[in-house]
Amino acid sequence: MPARVINLTVHGIGEPPRDLDPGEDQTWVSVEQFEQVLDAAVGRDDVRITFDDGNSSDIEIALPRLQSRGLEAEFFVLAGLLGAPGRLTGSDVRKLKDAGMRIGSHGWSHRDWRRIDRAQAVEEMIEAPRVLSSVIGAPVSRVAVPFGSYDRMVLARLRSAGASVVYTSDGGPANEQTWLQARTSLRHDIDPQWTADVLAGQPGLRRQARRLAAGLVKRTRGAAR
Repeated sequence: MPARVINLTVHGIGEPPRDLDPGEDQTWVSVEQFEQVLDAAVGRDDVRITFDDGNSSDIEIALPRLQSRGLEAEFFVLAGLLGAPGRLTGSDVRKLKDAGMRIGSHGWSHRDWRRIDRAQAVEEMIEAPRVLSSVIGAPVSRVAVPFGSYDRMVLARLRSAGASVVYTSDGGPANEQTWLQARTSLRHDIDPQWTADVLAGQPGLRRQARRLAAGLVKRTRGAAR
């Protein structure tokens, strides 16, 4: 049977070096919370660590702590915000790749992909991976959906753009062989019990039912335009 994996998503760590968007503080964690999650992931081949948004904490805080534990991770970068205050630079992204980390695309400028026009979709889904590919000198075809916001049209556009794997924010375990991969985001209020439950794939029956229902709605809503 296909292997089950737990995909975790980190957004920002420590004291934010820039003004956060409304609600963004909910997905920033302390250094201690981040280290606790990493320690729990050591030796777990079924746990995958990913990063969204291309925050500077990826290189300043996350990378040395990953390396000290012998962990690898995947960083989904916003191509249009490279070099912006508090964000990764092109040099940072190359450093992550040279350290053995995988680089993917989080789009261009953190737009909601359900609310973009065709020209914006080209920028988000085609131009962004192309820019990142030129930065690291290797193909970039793996994608993380901003805000976890997708529908049938978004998925069709991603397939057309050649995305090889698409990560969501639907939560819960995933099948490592599927094109659409659920992830669970770290939040500001996580504790060791949360980590233990998530890594055990035990979100609670009520939360699991809500997650499955939400994922079904996302995959089927929206008609082709």
